[in-house]
Parts: sequence; structure tokens; C-alpha cells
Amino acid sequence: MVATQPKPTRTVSRPSPAPARPHHRPPGRWRQPLLAAAFLAPALSILAVWIVYPTVRTVLRSLFGRDPQDFVGLDNYHTLFTTDTLTMAIRNNALWVAVVPLTVTAIGTVLAVLTERIRWAAAFRTAVFMPMAVSMFAAGVIWHVMAEKDPQRGTLNAVVGVVHDAVNPTGVLATGRPSTPALTGDPGSGIALRDPVRPGQSAPLGLTGIPTREVPPGSVPAAIPAAGPDQITGTVFRDFSPGGGQPGVVEPGEAGIPGATVELRDTGGRVLATTHTSADGGFRFSGLDPGDYRVAIGRDTFAAPFEGVDWLGPKLITPTIMIAYTWMWAGFAMVLIAAGLAAIPRDVLDAARIDGASEWQVFRRVTVPLLAPVLTVVLVTMVVNVLKVFDIVMAVAGESTQDDANVIALAMWRTSFTGANNYGLGSAISVVLFLLVLPALALNIRRFRREGRR
Repeated sequence: MVATQPKPTRTVSRPSPAPARPHHRPPGRWRQPLLAAAFLAPALSILAVWIVYPTVRTVLRSLFGRDPQDFVGLDNYHTLFTTDTLTMAIRNNALWVAVVPLTVTAIGTVLAVLTERIRWAAAFRTAVFMPMAVSMFAAGVIWHVMAEKDPQRGTLNAVVGVVHDAVNPTGVLATGRPSTPALTGDPGSGIALRDPVRPGQSAPLGLTGIPTREVPPGSVPAAIPAAGPDQITGTVFRDFSPGGGQPGVVEPGEAGIPGATVELRDTGGRVLATTHTSADGGFRFSGLDPGDYRVAIGRDTFAAPFEGVDWLGPKLITPTIMIAYTWMWAGFAMVLIAAGLAAIPRDVLDAARIDGASEWQVFRRVTVPLLAPVLTVVLVTMVVNVLKVFDIVMAVAGESTQDDANVIALAMWRTSFTGANNYGLGSAISVVLFLLVLPALALNIRRFRREGRR
């Protein structure tokens, strides 16, 4: 019989029970909502005072006339869409929305792409963005000065004047008229001798109505050159002698007109040759065949100087303001689009080039689609801005052209605060402007939510 040893017993240590947690009362039912309300209260108060109440009050005020006690219903809205000045403002705003946002976005895109290829990109971007550093009103004042009609003061007309004078030089005389009945015509068509001349003869062409200060510089006393047998000579001179004199005759002290255009014509009026007078007003046509000819002072002699384009006039005031506004915001668009461009993977662009795409194809089919979110931001922002454009219009357009450049925001201000004091109609204009801005705001909110889901 084999004795069995008892199995060893294993002692299992059990963890001591954790001490009982003290019992807490569950948080109150209104604690979290009250805490959230406490944090939101300042913002909600500001929103209610500065946004909600003015909006509701404006809508209600638009239903009353000039007298706040005179309820007119929707008459103010009917007036808004039937008054010529106000309908002009609506048409101008529609033109702004159709042209300016797309133009600013396109220019910003081109500048952003180009600045990636130049060595002095930072300096260029700084220069383009610099207009954003000044206020819109100050920019309007700058452009008002630049667009003045006088080429001596307006920068734009000074530049245009240089090109104009290169193509159509200014005449040496501002005005002039025949001194005797032997001459006929006017500065617009040229002044010619009535009677024909033959080779070997001279033709004095006297003019009056020329002030001393308008005699061309470099003028010397007039003299008639001697004529050869195959030549016709003459002089263009200021036919005026102090103390009297004989009209049509070159007398001592009478000034020659240098630089005048003289035409030799046949009896039918066709121009055969052209020359310019010397310092003493003399001219000469040589190598002529026998026959009758006519001599005339060409109308180029009286070509008026460039007087300037009326950029601030009724026809061009709105395009001028649009150009000024585009100049202001092109830098903003360029900076945003350049930031989006920097985030585009370069291997995508390089792959397109390796596949044989030209730079234009890369830009149109790769760069622009990848920049679509940024371009949408810029476009929507500009739509909202141009709908409420105000200060630059008032700064650039003078009082005489504000009706032609009128926009909705300016119409609201002029109706409410500049003598008319029609707060009812002004409130109606504000409500319409608010409704026009709402679609752009809704589009922005939708885009923000879409991006938040990503």
C-alpha cells in the first residue's frame, strides 16, 4: 500500500476592495445651458443691438413715407423701380457685378502665376498689393486727380496726349483767319489763295487774329524768297503792323509763321506737294511744269492740341471707377490666389508638362481646376463688395456726374442723408441691397459647411 502525499495548497491573494467613492449629486439640469448662455450673451447682445434690431427697424421704416407716421406700404419699392435715378443705380450695380469680380479674379490669377516665374516676386507683389494699404476714399481721390481732363494735371490724359501728339502733331497756330479777300477758307479746311499762281510768281499768305503770345517760337520778320522760273515761293505771315499798314503786303516788323504747312494744289484742289515754312515764314516749291497752281495753308497748321479725354464725364465715369476699383483689389486677389497656387503639388504640374502639355494647357486644364476653391472665395468676396460699393464712387465722381455713376449704396445715402431726408425710401433701398447680398452670403455659408465636413 503506497502512501500518498497531500497536494500542496496554493494561496491566492485577492485585491482588497477599493474604497467606496463618495456619492456626488448629478449635475443640475440647467447648468450647461446656463454656462453656454453666459459665454454667448455678450456676442448675442452685440448681434441683437447692431444687426437684428437695425435690420427689423429698417424693414419696418421702409413701409412708411418721409413722415414716419405716414404708412405707405410698398409704395417706396414701387418708387425705387420706377425713378430714373434709382433705376440707373440698379443698372450700374448689375454692370459692376457682371464685370468687376471676374476682372479682378482673372487679373489676380494671371499676376499670381506670373510672379512665380520672376526673381523679384516679393517686390512685385508688394507693389501690386500696396493700394490696399490706403482707404477706398483716398484711392478715389487719387484717381479723381489722375483722371482730370486737363493733360497738364491728369496723369491718364498726359499719357494719352503723348501718343496723340505722336500720331497727330499739334499745329503751330491755334487760330487764324484770312487778312484779305484774296484768301478764302478757314482753319478747319485750310486757307487758300482765290487766284491761281504760275511758276516764277510769289504768294503772300497773310493771317490775322493771331495774338502775340501765340506766334510760334523762333519767328523772325517775314520775307518772301525770290522765285525761279520753275518755282513758286511765298510766305505765311502775321499780317499786322502797329499803327496800321497795308493788308496782304509783307511790311517791316511783321512776323513770319515758322512750321506752317503749305500745300500746292492743282486747279481741281488735289494736293500735289507739301512743304513747311522757315523761320521767316517763307516756302518754296521747285521743279514745276508751266501751268496754273493754287497755294494754300494746310489745316494741319491749325491742328488743335490734345484737350484730354473726359474720363470723369457722363459717358466714361462708370468705367473709370471700375478701373480704379480693380486697381485697388487686384493685389488682394493676387495674394489669395498665390497662396492657393503654392499649395498645388508641383509633381502634378510637372507630370502634365512631361505628357506634352503646353504652358497654356497646364494653366487651363490643371492649375485653374486645382485653384477652383480659392477662385470661388475671391469671386464671391468681390461680388459682395461690389454690391455695396460706395465710397470710391462718391470720391471719383463729381456732383455733376454722380447720377450717371450712381450705385445702390450711394443712392441710399443720397436719398437718406443729403437734403432729401427721405428715410422711408432710403430704407427701401437698403432692404433691396440686403436681399441682393443674401444669395452670396448663402453661397459662402454653404461652402464653409462643405469644407467643415471634409
